[in-house]
Amino acid sequence: MLLGRRRFSLTVPSIGSLILLLLICAPGCKRSRQDRSGPGARTERDLARKNTVIFDIDGGRVMNPDVWNPFVPGSRSDHGFHQAIIEPLFLLNYESGEILPWLGESFLHDDSLTTWTLRLRPGIEWSDGEPFDADDVIFTANMLLEHSPHLLYSASLATWIDHVEKVDDLNVRFHLKRPNPRFQLDYWSVKIWGGANIVPQHIWEGKDPITFKNYDPALGWPIFTGPYTLERVSPTEFVYVRNRDWWGAKSGWKPLPRPERLVWTWYGPEETRAASMANGQLDSLMDISYGAFQALQMRNKNIIAWSKEPPYAWLDPCPRTLELNHTVEPWNDPEMRWALNYALNRDEIVRIAYENTTLPNHHFFPAYPPLKRLVHLVEEKGLYERFPVMEHNPEKAKRIIESKGYQRNNAGYYAKDGKELVLLITTHEAFIEKQRIAQVLVEQFQHLGINATTRNEAGATWQDNYQFGRFEARMGWQATGSINEPWNSMDSMNRRWIVPVGERAQFNGWRWDHQAYSDLVDQIGVLPLGDPRIDELFLRAMEIWLRDLPVIPITQAKKLIPFDTTHWEGWPSKENNYIHSPTWWQSTHLILHNLEPTGR
Repeated sequence: MLLGRRRFSLTVPSIGSLILLLLICAPGCKRSRQDRSGPGARTERDLARKNTVIFDIDGGRVMNPDVWNPFVPGSRSDHGFHQAIIEPLFLLNYESGEILPWLGESFLHDDSLTTWTLRLRPGIEWSDGEPFDADDVIFTANMLLEHSPHLLYSASLATWIDHVEKVDDLNVRFHLKRPNPRFQLDYWSVKIWGGANIVPQHIWEGKDPITFKNYDPALGWPIFTGPYTLERVSPTEFVYVRNRDWWGAKSGWKPLPRPERLVWTWYGPEETRAASMANGQLDSLMDISYGAFQALQMRNKNIIAWSKEPPYAWLDPCPRTLELNHTVEPWNDPEMRWALNYALNRDEIVRIAYENTTLPNHHFFPAYPPLKRLVHLVEEKGLYERFPVMEHNPEKAKRIIESKGYQRNNAGYYAKDGKELVLLITTHEAFIEKQRIAQVLVEQFQHLGINATTRNEAGATWQDNYQFGRFEARMGWQATGSINEPWNSMDSMNRRWIVPVGERAQFNGWRWDHQAYSDLVDQIGVLPLGDPRIDELFLRAMEIWLRDLPVIPITQAKKLIPFDTTHWEGWPSKENNYIHSPTWWQSTHLILHNLEPTGR
């Protein structure tokens, strides 16, 4: 879908009314099997439903459902792969601040922060009964190092790891090239979404990890350590069954999770997915709009979210950013990026796209306390007075554009040398939040005189275009990674990630190239967490960043995630905050172990 030259009006009441209408008609549109079977009838499907948890797939349709290699760029894990099958070494709990041991028991560093020793939990088995041990960890680490930068996580790990040493069957020593106080947190602890995971040597040895799909139902592949195994797949539905021989229960570490069957499914647009939950066909729904959630609760009083009060949402660690390709003129010019910044109205975006459920943002950090302290330092130093990111000033934007030689043409758009000033903003087809932001941005830029359009792309295409540099602008969130310290998000814009257009970039797909900024980030990267020198280095880097404005911060990210408690209770919430709530993250493992059937 391409939106642009023809003006459109996106209003909250129209969206809410449409979704409410769909939800109201949902029961009449599709009756349950129990209804069709007559009063009191109980079919096998009804009984199975009581033992099944059904999740919405966060990233939409899975284009390659036979790829179960978590390291191949473009592969998917949000369809239950890393929530049910792949277990992490450790798991960061946002609510307690603890790093919870899972497959790993401990991960300790020496005083120099260059040697880290991982101790594995005893008794772990792969789902085929083979032991999980230090050899698997060493095999996985060496595989990633040998195939860097072509596999996911490989470039990051190759930046730090010099070599890996086996101590014994349960202990592995990582020797780093230089100090890294974040080694456990950043790569092995599900800090955001997922992380680097261990694969079974006895399956992967001798395979080409770049082409290996890791899928063969006849052999029981994929083989991992999780409490569920894969039963069947399609582009829009993935079914997992509980492994009664799961190592965690056999060893006495944890009982088997209560759900016997898990389903991840994709119903399509927001209104269809919301109607499916209203009709009892989803227990967990991905992020939806405020109006859709209100309509959903009207239909089903068992629907809950993170908070009982508006805006109901959980604060996601990935603020939303308008991202420009720095190899595409004129957006490689910092002044033109500032023109876009002055043209956009964040308050209007919050009002229309978010229905006032989030906050405008003037930084790429999430509004978490340790990072808010750093942003406050930027304010105290007066950098936002010199570089007023939050200023909505279309007249300033026009002056900048006109100073570059652009003039209005007969159609009302800026043009130079006969070429109209255009801007195509691409969005991920599955994410309504980013689509709505882009639609408002198009309106604002059109009003200024930029012929802006927006287009939805299939998720894999959208991500590939970013990494290969085949885009002009995108509504994204990729300048992220930090939750309690500044380095990770800042490093996403480091020049060391830059590769030529046409080659896959692991990070910095915008290809912003600034040596002084990168040098400062590298200095922060080797300092211990909380080192007092970090603040000054951070401020110096922020002055460069604000002057260049390589990505444009738009809003804080909210995630309004409905859960249906009709069949299952124990979902995370502000009151029941044993873990944070995103069910597309690998931290879903802990959620599965807390779900209890209601018997309804």
